[in-house]
Amino acid sequence: MSPRLTMEPLDLERDLGLLHRWVTHPRSVYWGMQDASVADVAGEYARIAEDPHHHALLGRAAGEPQFLLERYDPRHHPQLAELPELEPGDVGMHLLVAPTDSPVPGFTSVVMRAAVASILADAPRVVVEPDVRNDKIAALNAAAGFRVLRHVQLSDKVAALSVCDRADFAASRLGRAGQGGAA
Repeated sequence: MSPRLTMEPLDLERDLGLLHRWVTHPRSVYWGMQDASVADVAGEYARIAEDPHHHALLGRAAGEPQFLLERYDPRHHPQLAELPELEPGDVGMHLLVAPTDSPVPGFTSVVMRAAVASILADAPRVVVEPDVRNDKIAALNAAAGFRVLRHVQLSDKVAALSVCDRADFAASRLGRAGQGGAA
């Protein structure tokens, strides 16, 4: 049985230490904050909190903090806004599952399924732009139904601009697992 997942707005005052540990952990290298100080992380997430087009959510499993979900409007993203592939109503997603020395098999898939489903509940499509070198997220995105549209040069990486709509997700391994299929 999957743990009960909940998501709530990130409380920077309460969650800053935890967030800093997560984003600077060696397994979070693709988050791009490896050398960030606590003040750097506080500044970045204070900026997100002030942005009406970007929201950071703390995810919990069985009440314990386990993941970070960022939802954003890619049409207001400084590096994505002009991309012709964006469509009205698209919602961008960044997802970070808490790094741990004792990962639970299948947990990241459960979190991904919940994150994508939560966005698709009120948006026609999810947009992601992971680093092309991140093979693990590429496999997870494919399992959730994301389609790579093209590679895009961003300021800090070459990104695999990818999208997933409701039909893509429903037909995917993770989408079917959420409907009672195998994960």
